[in-house]
Amino acid sequence: MKFSPRLILTPFALIALLAMTSLAQTDADTGASRPNILWITSEDNAAHWLGCYGNTEAQTPRLDALASRSVLFEHAYSNAPVCAVARSTILHGVYAVSSGTQHMRSRHRIPESLRPYVSYLREQGYYCTNNSKTDYNRRGNDAAIWDESSRKAHYKNRKPGQPFFAIFNFTVSHESNLFPDKVVKNRERGLVPEQTRVAAKDVQLPPHLPDLPAIREDIARYHDCVTALDKLIGGVLDELDERGLTEDTIVFYYADHGGATPRGKRYLTDTGARIPMIVHVPEKWQHLSPFRAGEQSPELVAFVDLAPTLLSLSGLEKPEQMQGRAFLGEHREAPGEAPLVFLYADRFDELYGMRRAITDGRYKYIRRFTSHLPAAPCSYYSLGQPGWAEWMTAWQNGELPPEYATLWETPQPVEELYDLEADPWEVRNLAEDPTQANLLAHYRQRLQQQMNAVQDTGVIPEPMFQPLAGEDTICDYARSEQCDLEELTRLAFLASSGDPENSTALFAMMQDDDPVVRYWGALGCSVLGERAAELSPHLVALGDDPSACVRLTAAGALWEAGKKKAGLQALLREFDRPSESFNDEDEILLTNLAKQLDMIEQIPQDWFERVRQDKSAGQYVRRFVERFGK
Repeated sequence: MKFSPRLILTPFALIALLAMTSLAQTDADTGASRPNILWITSEDNAAHWLGCYGNTEAQTPRLDALASRSVLFEHAYSNAPVCAVARSTILHGVYAVSSGTQHMRSRHRIPESLRPYVSYLREQGYYCTNNSKTDYNRRGNDAAIWDESSRKAHYKNRKPGQPFFAIFNFTVSHESNLFPDKVVKNRERGLVPEQTRVAAKDVQLPPHLPDLPAIREDIARYHDCVTALDKLIGGVLDELDERGLTEDTIVFYYADHGGATPRGKRYLTDTGARIPMIVHVPEKWQHLSPFRAGEQSPELVAFVDLAPTLLSLSGLEKPEQMQGRAFLGEHREAPGEAPLVFLYADRFDELYGMRRAITDGRYKYIRRFTSHLPAAPCSYYSLGQPGWAEWMTAWQNGELPPEYATLWETPQPVEELYDLEADPWEVRNLAEDPTQANLLAHYRQRLQQQMNAVQDTGVIPEPMFQPLAGEDTICDYARSEQCDLEELTRLAFLASSGDPENSTALFAMMQDDDPVVRYWGALGCSVLGERAAELSPHLVALGDDPSACVRLTAAGALWEAGKKKAGLQALLREFDRPSESFNDEDEILLTNLAKQLDMIEQIPQDWFERVRQDKSAGQYVRRFVERFGK
């Protein structure tokens, strides 16, 4: 509107004009120099659940429509296939394994230099709201970093003319929505229909899952959850439009990782780590994006890239400590010549296990550093889902074809290599094909290089974090002169290889002054299994090691080496030690081994009593006591 300089306003007209101006700034702000940014996030739904990603059974009209006028990333990954670890990666723009936040529901300290992206946006004048998931897997007050973080948090509460960054997170797609009691509640609330839209007998069953009634029913129910999610997302987009903000706002939609049906969440396959990511850049801000509306981009993007991208959209360059790349904005970085996405999985709830992976979009290489452990379940929590539970029961009863039983058995493959174009469900492991040896070696080397490049703290076992770091963070320790992280990574690859020719090296590792090296020596014996029997005297000697983690790992290795009586005796001695001999992570390892060695009935009763009376005992050991204590 153009005003004449001679126009004279009455006091009442002036007040009305100011009110109109304030309202316009509160909603649409056509003169804004920076875009609003809206993140809509969902939980546990991999890319393949949406219609716009090719699922012909899906009913996701709002997301499909959004994709038709946005860029859809075909190869978007969450870096970690579980929420808290993935969110830590997003928050800092740093791989969780680099900051020491890779273990699910851990609250380890991180360096002060790892600032959350929110702090940079707020310094730029953005009003930052989170509705309402935090769960950042680090010590500190997660909600305090936001202007507003609650179930009522909303961008509408910003100051007039203030740009906003807002997150709306939806949980209707979380795996728990397939738990029987939650299904009933969702039906009562009208979120999902009484009868599934797609009949269980008609669902398209992916080849990595056995054809079991409960799995079919879970897939059918989950389609309804995703449709409910689609409607909720539509509501957020409608509100944005009603407020006149659509043309001023860049909208991201993505899921926090894959899932929710079996071999999804917590697994480094695409069903667990490949996510939907749709980004809508309105015409006003199109200069900030190299992508066309409606484009399906093959460019690799991952959670570690989100923080740099946000800052780039707001006009800021990436801080030195951030490891991702901005794929939008003024400071966009083009992909390198041989781009990779780096994936990781460690402890999920109370179950330890270390896996790493890389993908270039065509091939994926996965390495297990703990192949003596089964691949399922990665967390006992998932067994609350009928499909997972029925799969386990069918395995226990010997009712499964071999290809569906292997997930539950040991040893697991140390290496997996998949051609994602020819085998998108990752069921044919090319690592077992001798003709692919050169390709396998290439990706193995690239993974080791990647772990070195990001200074992966995962090669240090979590129970040693505090004993080794002391008042520092494990991130600081890993970069100090006390720690040769590249050498530890080399030894981790050696120990996890399962090659009997490494027995001499494992013996030397078990004699080393560094407890991390001794740990990998003992763990390498577990991976070798009965082929490590000749090293059992040295494993017995580690029963007196000053490190509880080393002692426990050696006890498990004795069992795996076929010296079950010796392993059992070694572990029973650990239950007799005073509670101050262990930290929380040691106790998780202790209870893991008790289940692994099938010795729960032999645990001394006084140990259960000590834990019950110990107010400082960790949540997972308390859960173990509640479940198995007499």
